[in-house]
Amino acid sequence: MGNIIIGVILLVIAFFAVRASIKHFKGQGSCCGGGSDKPEKKKLDGKVVKTYDFKVEGMHCQNCVNSVTNTINSVEGAVGTVSLGKKSAKISCDREIDLDALKLKLHQKGYELV
Repeated sequence: MGNIIIGVILLVIAFFAVRASIKHFKGQGSCCGGGSDKPEKKKLDGKVVKTYDFKVEGMHCQNCVNSVTNTINSVEGAVGTVSLGKKSAKISCDREIDLDALKLKLHQKGYELV
């Protein structure tokens, strides 16, 4: 009887572990600090004069997407659209921006623009 109880407990633990792992690998988990912070909505003051497309390395979940988006949006004159599935970022600018400074900010958070 004791072996059956221990077996059931192990099955329940295994079930929850597998379920969490599946969410993590689909990018739906909150593996990188968690939280449900949505990126701030931002619009450009002027019309778009330059657009950049980058691959982003280091993103694993929606929290990563939010962090990258907020970092891009913190740059004056830039708005970012980030895709976890494509591991990419599209940056629209209404003026010249310092890409090296943006890359450094993202690098400090654990992401790389390629």
